[in-house]
Formats: sequence, C-alpha cells, structure tokens
Amino acid sequence: MFKKLKPIYFENSKVPGFLSIFSPININAITIVFFVFSKGELSVRVKNHERIHFQQYLECFILPFLIIYILDYVYGYIKYRDGKKAYQMIRFEQEAYFHDFNFEYAEKRKRYSWLKFRV
Repeated sequence: MFKKLKPIYFENSKVPGFLSIFSPININAITIVFFVFSKGELSVRVKNHERIHFQQYLECFILPFLIIYILDYVYGYIKYRDGKKAYQMIRFEQEAYFHDFNFEYAEKRKRYSWLKFRV
C-alpha cells in the first residue's frame, strides 16, 4: 500500500550543508520524514537511495526509525571510534547503499529488510 509513495524532493537546498556542520560526513542529500533535501540536483541513484529511507521511515512509524538510527550510530561510534565508519554501519544506510542502483527495489522490498544488516 505505501510502497508506491514517494517523498517530496527539494533540490538546491541549504539544509544538507547546515546539517553537515554537525555530521561526521559531508551530507549531499538527507531524508527527513516525508521530505528529501539535497545540495544540488538529485541523480536517479540518490533519489532511489533516499526513497528507500522514506520507506524505512514509513514502516517504522518515524520516531522508532530515528531512535534506531541514532542508537546504531552511537553503537558504531563506540565500536569503531570513527564517525564515518559508524555512519556506514547504520543498518538503514547499509540497506539503502546496497540497493540504491536497483531502481525497482523500493517498490518490491520486503518490510523490515534492514533487519538483515548488522551494525
């Protein structure tokens, strides 16, 4: 039912640049609930990546997504002592990066597929 939904995209936004100040990575695009903000124009791959995050938000009912995302990051930071590595090990990011070139994935993925990935 929700698999065909897409977020609202805002290209050429200042939001990613501002959030990069607080992040261990340079944010080019970010999904915040129903919206995707990007520094420039979004490629098809990045749109797909962010759409996967959008589906993750929907299946987790927003707040649990944020809690799991933060807990995964904190755990990864403690484990690896490296902010970039901790970000890469967030299970939501692993799923999105692993499938961001599969342009049919967001519509065909099984719910909670991110559970297959490990921090």
